[in-house]
Amino acid sequence: MNREVTLPLIVDDRGTLQVAAADVSKLLRTMGGRWVRLVEAGESGLDEDTVAALTIELAKLADRIDVACIAHSSGQQG
Repeated sequence: MNREVTLPLIVDDRGTLQVAAADVSKLLRTMGGRWVRLVEAGESGLDEDTVAALTIELAKLADRIDVACIAHSSGQQG
C-alpha cells in the first residue's frame, strides 16, 4: 500500500526549508516532557490524564515526522 505523507513545511519565498524536521520532532517531544514534569511537580490547573494523552499524541506526531523524513532521505516511498 502506498501512502503519501504530507508534512507542512516552513519555507521562504525561494522555497528554502527554514526549520529542520529533527528540530520540530525534538520540540514536540520536549513540550510533552515539560508538561509531564509540571504535572509531577503538582502544578495546579493541569489535568494529569489530559497531559498524558497530549504528550502521547505529540510523541506519535514526532515519530511520524521522523519516519517520513527517514523514508524520504533513503529514497523510499510510502
